[in-house]
Amino acid sequence: LGLETARVMAAAGAKVIVPARNIEKARAAGENVPGLVFAYMDLMDPNSIDEFADCFLEDDKPLHFLINNAAVMANPLTRDSRGYESQFSTNHLGHFQLTARLWPALVKAEGARVVAVSSRGHVRAGVDFDDPMFESREYLPYVAYGQSKTANALFAVALDALGAREGVRAFSLHPGGI
Repeated sequence: LGLETARVMAAAGAKVIVPARNIEKARAAGENVPGLVFAYMDLMDPNSIDEFADCFLEDDKPLHFLINNAAVMANPLTRDSRGYESQFSTNHLGHFQLTARLWPALVKAEGARVVAVSSRGHVRAGVDFDDPMFESREYLPYVAYGQSKTANALFAVALDALGAREGVRAFSLHPGGI
C-alpha cells in the first residue's frame, strides 16, 4: 500500500518523503519510483518520531498530505520500550505522535489532508480503554489489531473535527483486501 501510494503521489508531482524502519529495504522496494526521499523513523520509538519531525520542521515547509499508512498486523504479543502493546503503539500511537509533531507544517499548508489508513479489521474490536495494552486480559492478536484500527478511525474523526478550523481535514479509509 505504501509503495503504491508513494508511486502515485510522486507521479502526480508531489515530493514524497518515505519514513522507514529499514532504509535499505525501503530503497530497494522504491528503486523504480523516481524522486522518493527516504528517512529513518520507527513508529514504536518516540525518539525516532521526534527526530524525524524535527528534521522535517527545520525547513519550515508546509505539509500538504500526511498519509499514516505503516502498520503491523496480528503479531505475537510484543511491547515497545515503554511497555505498550506493539500493534497499538505502531498503528495508532506512533501515527498520533507524528501527526501532533507535524501539526505546524500541516496548518502552514492551508488545506492539508491527513489520511489514517485503517482497515475493516476495526470490526474485530473497539478500543478497550480499561486495558488497551493487554495487561490484564488475554492477548488475542487479531483483537489487538482490530483495536488499533478502531483507534485509527476514531483519531481521524476527532482530528477532522478539531482540525477543520485550521484548514486541516482528516480521513480514515479501508484500503480493501490485499
